[in-house]
Amino acid sequence: MGIKQRLIILNFFQFFIWGSWLLTIGAYWFQTKQWSGTDFGAIFSTMGLASLFMPAIAGIIADRWVNAERLYGLFHILGGIILFIIPKINNPSGMFWIMFLNMIFYMPTIALAITVCYSALKNKGLDIISEYPPVRVWGTIGFIVALWTISLSHLEKSGGQFYVASVASIFLGLYAFTLPQCPPLGKTQKKSLIYAFGLNAFALFKNVNMAVFFLFAMLLGASLQLTNAYGDTFLHDFAETEIYKDTIAVRYPAIIMSVSQISETLFILTIPFFLRRFGIKKVMIFSMIAWVLRFGLFAYGNPGTGLWMIILSCIIYGMAFDFFNISGSLYVEKQSEPGIRASAQGLFMMMTNGFGAFLGSWISGIVIDTFFTAPDGRFEWKEIWLTFATYSLIVSVLFIILFRYKHHPQTTGG
Repeated sequence: MGIKQRLIILNFFQFFIWGSWLLTIGAYWFQTKQWSGTDFGAIFSTMGLASLFMPAIAGIIADRWVNAERLYGLFHILGGIILFIIPKINNPSGMFWIMFLNMIFYMPTIALAITVCYSALKNKGLDIISEYPPVRVWGTIGFIVALWTISLSHLEKSGGQFYVASVASIFLGLYAFTLPQCPPLGKTQKKSLIYAFGLNAFALFKNVNMAVFFLFAMLLGASLQLTNAYGDTFLHDFAETEIYKDTIAVRYPAIIMSVSQISETLFILTIPFFLRRFGIKKVMIFSMIAWVLRFGLFAYGNPGTGLWMIILSCIIYGMAFDFFNISGSLYVEKQSEPGIRASAQGLFMMMTNGFGAFLGSWISGIVIDTFFTAPDGRFEWKEIWLTFATYSLIVSVLFIILFRYKHHPQTTGG
């Protein structure tokens, strides 16, 4: 089996695990457990909390002491064990701590997967700008397959979704130990305290453009968690309205939401062209505008005559996610020295899925409970989505003003 096929398997299961529960946990939380929005915001913030330190720590370990593929495999095995426990938890407080532990093991694997892929492709003499996106697209396909599996198995409101994720995680953990070796490249560097703990990756902040880039990565990370947290339960809530309760979007919301990931598979393949033609700044601006449209269309959409708005929102999500996450990781790779490759990806993850996810999840849960929950407990979805759209628009305008990066079309780094 060729190296690209082996990395395709890695990416498929990396995101199959996440897709098994990420978009459907809201239905499990609100429809089955009937717990509060503030508590749900806290649950989603565990991704951010874990990403504040675990991707960076994992990156440091992979840069200096342990092969990245081995660390990656160990984290998935441990995460799979924790996922198996989740359905047995019967209170929000216990759910918070067990989910936090799961995120401690899962979140660093996203950056480690990127490190392993980039290392393997480079060792074969392949250009990551051209070769990585077609490999990474299989991660999105894995996410889609997981969503359809959970939806068609009627597990959206069930704890069974976590058992599916658990089995996939343990399998991937074992598979990781068969991957090409990705040894630490930073261990031969000078042994100052800064280098010893991998903190030299933070030197990227000395570059003004990189500092601004990481700041806005954090702000966009908040947008990503908003749509992950509330998209599926938004469609489930239409079941309370007589004219919508039997529509396809309400009966199979995870399948409707999977259009977002189907769109991702197409936009991932356009990244090499867009990065070379427009550069990282314009690509990120495209992403930010897409987030505004993503939320705005949700605000006015419905499962009936407004279904086209929900579908269009899901299509636009592909650009919003890919042009931010995938292009961002490629940009960080190009701006980083080999000895800090994993640490730099961990830093990117810390800003997006760490600070961004934590602030987005925590603040949105409080804001929704305080300002957009009716006396009967129903969410005022139109106002919620318009608030998110306004936030994304403000971020877009500030990015255009503050990120001063000049693109050179003859280069591949953005």
